[in-house]
Amino acid sequence: MEMIEQKQTNKTTSAPIQNILKKVPEVTIFFWLTKLVTTGMGEVFSDYIVKTLTPVIGVAVALIVLILSLILQFKVRKYVPSIYWLVVVMISVFGTVAADVVHVGLGVPYVISTLFFAVSLAIIFMIWYKMEKTLSIHSIYTRRREILYWSVVMGTFALGTAAGDMTASTMHLGYFTSGLLFAALLAIPVIGRKFFKLNEIFSFWFAYIMTRPVGASFSDWSSVSQKHGGLGFGGGPVSLVLSIIIIMLVGYLSFSKKDVQNEVDVAQSTIA
Repeated sequence: MEMIEQKQTNKTTSAPIQNILKKVPEVTIFFWLTKLVTTGMGEVFSDYIVKTLTPVIGVAVALIVLILSLILQFKVRKYVPSIYWLVVVMISVFGTVAADVVHVGLGVPYVISTLFFAVSLAIIFMIWYKMEKTLSIHSIYTRRREILYWSVVMGTFALGTAAGDMTASTMHLGYFTSGLLFAALLAIPVIGRKFFKLNEIFSFWFAYIMTRPVGASFSDWSSVSQKHGGLGFGGGPVSLVLSIIIIMLVGYLSFSKKDVQNEVDVAQSTIA
């Protein structure tokens, strides 16, 4: 009888934990592909809406949609690819618009904004670790950790946006060369994990930050005019193509469940 009660208690305790954990996707090649495309789409689409609308209206609209998407994400009790990636896209869009307003509207140099966002992100990481003693995305099984997780995601997008603009504009590397630079930096955690057993958590967040300027730089290069060193496809068409790719990737993930954590991973995460 005691054994039965203990099993029932364990099931009751672990059920909500598993549901929350499944709100964070498993890190696979599809995760990184979708992340790269969302960063590129957010970059060019934010530039497009700022030029189409006024910057103030663009920021307001992006913020409203971001808030609504976050409400949906926190409301659902399991990982839903369409909602999760909608939040990522809107963070990408809002982060780019906000960073542009800080630079263009307030006149803050990209070097200063990059340093500011780097320090801000470091502080969020420190708060997260001090409160939870871990920075692993596989440990997101409480509401507080979920809030910290999304705070860090926002910080990585802001930092990546500012850093990409800094290398392209302030350092005069241009979008294509900036993309190559950050792609080389992105290779560091990949090589480090494969050959030198680099820390898994550090590798993940380093790569997560680098994917932002990689995707943003190449999407900018595709959209801006040839006069400014780009291919001249335009923000609207590039945004549309990348949006279609995102929809296809998210649709595939929704159908295949490739990025849903299995029960073994969940159990190991709860123990950790």
